[in-house]
Amino acid sequence: MRIHCSPVPLVMAAMLFAGSASTGLAQSARPSIGSGVRIPKSSIARPGDAGIRAHTNIQIKATSEDFRGATPQTVGPPFSGYLYQTPASLACAYKLVKVVTGCDPNVVTRNPTGGARAVAVVDAYDNPKAASDLSAFSSQFGLAYSASSFQTVYAPHGGSTPGSCTGPATQPPSAGTYGWDVEESLDVQYAHAMAPLATLFLVEAQSNSDADLFCAVSVASNIVVAAGGGEVSISWGGGEFSGETSYDSIFAATNVVYFASTGDGPGVIYPSASPNVVAVGGTSLSFSITTGDELHENVWQDTGGGLSLYESRPSYQSSISTIVGSQRGVPDVSADANPYTGVWVLDTLVSGPGTWYVVGGTSVASPLWAGIVNAANNFNASSNAELTVLYGAPNTYFHDITVGSCGPFMTYFAKSGWDFCSGRGSPETYSDK
Repeated sequence: MRIHCSPVPLVMAAMLFAGSASTGLAQSARPSIGSGVRIPKSSIARPGDAGIRAHTNIQIKATSEDFRGATPQTVGPPFSGYLYQTPASLACAYKLVKVVTGCDPNVVTRNPTGGARAVAVVDAYDNPKAASDLSAFSSQFGLAYSASSFQTVYAPHGGSTPGSCTGPATQPPSAGTYGWDVEESLDVQYAHAMAPLATLFLVEAQSNSDADLFCAVSVASNIVVAAGGGEVSISWGGGEFSGETSYDSIFAATNVVYFASTGDGPGVIYPSASPNVVAVGGTSLSFSITTGDELHENVWQDTGGGLSLYESRPSYQSSISTIVGSQRGVPDVSADANPYTGVWVLDTLVSGPGTWYVVGGTSVASPLWAGIVNAANNFNASSNAELTVLYGAPNTYFHDITVGSCGPFMTYFAKSGWDFCSGRGSPETYSDK
């Protein structure tokens, strides 16, 4: 069954201010875009969805309409006076490139330049603008891009066996609308931003049913294996269900490492709960309103995390057995996901040319990590092998998140070492190790 999404009315008004000469930030006043976020219908879980259909994990902070009058208006972001993230500012914050002076999104332009083999992102429905939007996004932010390095693949409908498919896809899925289209644009743009030299595949499921999406994961796995190995990013999920362990084998293709978002609310979702997946939670990146430089990174309060109801603790989590007991704990790692510290995404399918979004949610964090690991040339034989490396790596590989809370009634707290909100933490010069 498909979820048909329609645009959410724009309700936010921009308060725009002239910027300073050095950073583009206001000195006597503070720029603001409304007071809340918009949750597209694709990100709303409904009763009875667990084990049947999945939802995206995106939240939209603003669109181009909110920046009407911003300068420079005609060429797109970053807009003067705002601190939403670009590929270069994320690369700077996570020290994926040499940091020369601060990480102000309005100033830094040095992008990642690595990547090899393949990265596949799996989503539902069709975004026929994905390729042209990725090209324009890359041009806007100065990323290396070749049309020959991106391909959209249509997965067929799923079969009755987990991960199976019912023959070849003879036509594209129906076009996604407000929600899944933004998800697809986000996924391809930020996986590419972190690993611009990798071959990128967008694998589109026929619908957001679990059967169709897990078929698409199998298709993506075969593509990555044929390319010599790489990563699969999954930014969607749904509530845990009693039969989920029978799906874990879907994420066990040789020479493929799987990443999945942990969700935008308290608790644990699948497939991030699978022991065969790197579960990626969310953080908040804080930047100075006066200098534009990065100040701190803490927990995003809405990130998913906790103990799985059905998955047993995997061997790579033996070092945190006193915390998780006999069950699988998530997340494993984390990255920026707070929509208030969100990323710029170009998506023109619904609202037309030049439509930029500020997007957050753990849907951001999964493709970031997939691209970062790819660019680090860490082509491990499985997610289990990758996770064994992640849990055994020195603390210098991560920014340990020690501030903030998450979970039901904010009962989980960030702390030194692994925790239920941020896992081991966010990347810290990971691609240089």
